[in-house]
Parts: sequence; structure tokens; C-alpha cells
Amino acid sequence: MLKFDEHTRTLLQDEHLFELHEPESPEYYDDVFPQGRVPLIVFNHRHVPMVPAPEVWITDTTFRDGQQAMPPLRPKQIVDLYELMHQLGGEKGLIRQSEFFLYQQRDRQAVEECLALGYRYPEVTAWIRAHPRDFQLVKDMGLQETGILTSVSDYHIFHKWPGSNRRQAIDRYLAIVKDALSAGIRCRCHFEDLTRADFYGFVVPFAIELRKLAEETGMPIKIRACDTMGYGVPYPGASLPRSVPGIIYGLDHHAGIPSEWLEWHGHNDFHKALVNSATAWLYGCAGVNATLLGVGERTGNAPIEALVFEYLALRGDDPTVNTRVISEIARYFRKEIGYEIPPQQPFVGSRFNTTLAGIHADALAKDNRIYTIFDTEALLGVPADIRITDKSGRAGVAHWINLNLEIEGEDRIDKNHPGVAAMFSKISEQYEDGRVAIMSDEEMAELLAEHIPELAERARALLP
Repeated sequence: MLKFDEHTRTLLQDEHLFELHEPESPEYYDDVFPQGRVPLIVFNHRHVPMVPAPEVWITDTTFRDGQQAMPPLRPKQIVDLYELMHQLGGEKGLIRQSEFFLYQQRDRQAVEECLALGYRYPEVTAWIRAHPRDFQLVKDMGLQETGILTSVSDYHIFHKWPGSNRRQAIDRYLAIVKDALSAGIRCRCHFEDLTRADFYGFVVPFAIELRKLAEETGMPIKIRACDTMGYGVPYPGASLPRSVPGIIYGLDHHAGIPSEWLEWHGHNDFHKALVNSATAWLYGCAGVNATLLGVGERTGNAPIEALVFEYLALRGDDPTVNTRVISEIARYFRKEIGYEIPPQQPFVGSRFNTTLAGIHADALAKDNRIYTIFDTEALLGVPADIRITDKSGRAGVAHWINLNLEIEGEDRIDKNHPGVAAMFSKISEQYEDGRVAIMSDEEMAELLAEHIPELAERARALLP
């Protein structure tokens, strides 16, 4: 059957071409995922149009996927982080939703306390398996939306439920979806392991059934496209099931799922969580699911803080988004949770904008823009920093002094100051004797007090 599509203004084939396929044996895509070898990236050179959604946003899974990679958070910690996300996302709801486990009493306590704050954003939602017992928890909590685990690859369908088939899997999922809709609860179906699934033989037919059910009931049914193992690739012309552009285009174009019902969830196993998330945005997916600091199962998820900056880069400035809260979140993880953030992790690591190179420090002294990604002090409350080694040179030592003592203008200490030369000489001697550690601020302050006496009092103020 043909239909005239108002979006493309052309005649298109209707969805009758995408019928559920029951294979004689599971489809594992062994040619793409060969056992004992690196998964392959295959191309068919079919390019789909890049049509971003009218509005895009971020959703949070720190309290669900994030907690699968770290010790359980206490209810107070969850509430504190939820409040910080509310501040970060702004009143327009850039961080639109946050999902929670409901299985333990402490999880439900955290949900109740977050709901009591009365924030519109992030909306508190649940995550459950496609099981009646799980759904009862959602009803008991009085939540308006829940995610439902609906695995779509044959790896899951044929091994989680031995003796089952694709039709039975869909029926099992639909039973819970229908129960939720009849209770007035919105559904978000999590298409787990989508990047290893039969896209046209299972994913699209299942999505079409969900879309038709949504049309019948008048309630939206969202689809979260889950790149569970991080296999997704952003490359134009890549083949399904690994193509992120192809997945988003196919769910929209072939299954008729509107952009505001689509959400991407990616993992970082191949270092592509962030770029795949941005690609999903660009090809028509409104929502991208992520975690604070990228904390998540195995290698983690896309970091919310990175997506905030990606959003601002793609869509322009949003005065309601408070990026300085990102540094507060990082401090909270370090001090209150005891989580060790890799020091060079972008935006949140202790050394993300720190240089050890003297030539870079010399340039920073002349103009911060030369070796700073943006005004990190204005946007994150973190000025460009320097740490000293034998590679820092006299320029690095001078920059450390001016930065730590907040010396500006004509009073700045020049790299040619004799005290700076004496300090660097002492530093170099230590490394010639075998030192490998970076000079601490305390050691630098002691050298400064010794070799530039006029700054001794200010230098000692830096000591603990």
C-alpha cells in the first residue's frame, strides 16, 4: 500500500512491508560479531537524511544504570544529586526526566523524597522488568511514567526465555504495556540490545504495534533505543544493526514513531557513547539518556555534563542552564560519595584544564584563550591551572606563582625574575636525582618563600 507522507511530501510504501519474522534459528549476526574477533563495522553506503528534532533534551539514569557500577547511593545522596540536576537543567527542563529503581525500600524512600520537592524537571520515573510484580511497584508509588525492559535481540529473546519465540516475547511485553496504559501510566519501552537486533524483522514490527496501540489509547508510548553493548556507530552509510543514523531514521520513517517519543541510550564500550548520543540528536531523536560523570555499567554511559555542553554547542546559549553546577556535582561525588573521578576526565576531572608544559604556560600567561577550551572559570568556576615538573620551565613556574597568588597586571611575576630561575633550578635538580612525582603546591610554596622573600608571607598562606 502506498501513502502520501506530509513530512517528505512524497509517496511512500506503508508498513505492510515490515512484518514480524520468525527465524528457524536465532539471528546472531555472526558475520558482524564473529566469536573471538573484534566486532566488524560494515557499510552499505545508504545515507539517511539528517533531520534533528524540533526540541531535544537529556534524561537521566544515574540512579538506575549508574548504580549498577558503584556502591548503592544512600537516599540523601540521591536527593542531593537530584536537586543539583534540577539546578543544572534549568527551568525549561533540559534534563527532562530521571529514572529510579523501586525494588528496595531505600530506593522508594529516595523517590518519595524527590517527589516531595515538587520539581517539574527532572520528572521522576521508574524502571521495571516486563513483569506484573514490578508493575505493581509503579502503581503503588503513584508515578506517571515507567520504563519497561523489552529486549529485542535474539541473544536475549532466545536465551532469557528458552523455548520462546519472537511473537511470544512481543506478547509478553505488550501485556505489561497494556496494563500500564489502562492504569493511566505512560510507558517507555527500552529496546535492549538494539544494535544486535533484527531491525526489519523484529524491531520495526514491534515498534509499529506499539505505535498503533498508542494511537488506539491516545497515550504516548516512548521507545528507548538501547545500545546496550556500545556497538552503535555514528558513521554515515554504515549498515544496520550498528548504524545510529539508520536506527533513528528507521524508527521514525518506517515505524512512524515521532521524534518526541524517541530516546537514545548508549554505552561507552568502544568510546562512542557521547558521539553516538549527539548523532541520535542530529538524526531526529529528541531524548538522550545519560548519567552524571558517565558512571554506568561496565565502561559507563554518556556523561550528562558532556551532553549539556554538546547541547549548548548545537543549539546555542540557554541562560536557564547553569553549567557551574557541574563543578558542584563533581565535588559532591568526591567528598560526599567518595567516588574517584579520573583526574583528566573532561569538565569534571581535577586536571581537565591543567597543563604541565612550560611553553603552554607561557602562552596562557599571554592569553588564556590560546590553550583553554573556553572560559572555564566563567562556565565551570574552574580557572586554567598548571602543575610543575621539570618540563614546566621558568614560564610554568612564573605562571604558577601568578595564578596561585592571584597576581595580575603589571605586578605579575615575569619568567625572567631571578627568583623564578632559582626556583626552577631547584626543581630541575630534584628530577635529575630521579624524582618522578609532580611538585605539590606545598613544595612550590616553600620554594617561593625561600627564593622570592617579598612574597614569602603570601606563599606561606598557601600551606595547610
